[in-house]
Amino acid sequence: MAASVATAAPTLCSKPRSFQAPSGSQSQAWTSDGYKSLQDHVVMSIAETPASKKMAARGVAPVLAAAMVVAAFAAAATSVRAIGVCYGVIGSGLPSKSDVVQLYKSNGIASMRFYFADQDLLTALRGSGIALALDVGNDKVGELASDPAAAASWVRDNVQAYYPDVDIRYVVVGNEVPGAASVLQAMQNVHAALASAGLAASVRVSTAVKMDAIENSSPPSSGVFKDPAAMSPIVQFLASNGAPLLANVYPYFAYEYSDGIDLDYALFRPSSTTVTDPANGLVYTNLFDAMVDAVRAALDKAGGGGGGGVDVVVSESGWPSADGKGATVDNARTYNQNLIDHAGKGTPRKPGPMEVYVFAMFNEDQKDGDPTEKKFGLFNPDKTPVYHINFAGN
Repeated sequence: MAASVATAAPTLCSKPRSFQAPSGSQSQAWTSDGYKSLQDHVVMSIAETPASKKMAARGVAPVLAAAMVVAAFAAAATSVRAIGVCYGVIGSGLPSKSDVVQLYKSNGIASMRFYFADQDLLTALRGSGIALALDVGNDKVGELASDPAAAASWVRDNVQAYYPDVDIRYVVVGNEVPGAASVLQAMQNVHAALASAGLAASVRVSTAVKMDAIENSSPPSSGVFKDPAAMSPIVQFLASNGAPLLANVYPYFAYEYSDGIDLDYALFRPSSTTVTDPANGLVYTNLFDAMVDAVRAALDKAGGGGGGGVDVVVSESGWPSADGKGATVDNARTYNQNLIDHAGKGTPRKPGPMEVYVFAMFNEDQKDGDPTEKKFGLFNPDKTPVYHINFAGN
């Protein structure tokens, strides 16, 4: 069994704005009604740009204002970080599951996120020591919500049959799924099945949300769930079971659809802009921290219990290496390396080690959507690196 989050080595994941799994599993695309911002002058300047409607559609407007006003958060770095990589399979010529597991191990990647139950992968992971965040697949959520027996069968076939030989850390029920009621019921049924199997204390049940689940996110302390009636019961479920909320956090998309975002601020580099949150005096020097802390603020307001309550696991974050604004090999390397290094520091609202999954393991040439969707990979299908990353952090 792999080390706990506090001692885990770096890991990776794969799935940008939209994800498609082979048998019909599919996450929702990034859509949003847009967000309010405290920085009115920033919002007005953004609204005047040709990309403003696209930004609203991507759910990034709420964090753009924060991106325009940043300063120095100097949390002490720690040697402890939990970095994972997402593994997606919407590409041609990808390695076998067993070869992928060896690629994780040879690069010191200690955690993996995978988007549906796959027996070949689970078999390859036996005895590997790689911690796994395993999605049920969005196409399974309705069935698991409506039929407790289906949830019990899924747990039996995909968790009990492999655990603890496979260190399944999370079962992820829904990736960016808007139907919160069905997601919660499916989470409850899966948790009950795990409890019946004696595994509920070891395998946590959660769900992954995108940033457009949050509104009023500038400044970060203003973050609140757009639909609190739907999200509050989910947060309370997580709190009662000691599970984190998974959040897919992409500063790249905020940068892509705005002419006003400082590239350095999005890449964790020293920037001339700073964001000071007037509610608590916290200072933000990068967009990632502002986005994550907006989620933390929303959790607190929904009954997440403050600093000792529901934590945030960043279940996806990455930067494309080609085919889009700012999408270069150098920028992708800079963002992902800085993200890995930053995971040991935490955010202004919660300093300390974070659990972060980089998106994604491979370039996936069969993805739909913008060309950048195909270029988030750290590796090519032939297992050669797109660019060098030190997964242990610098």
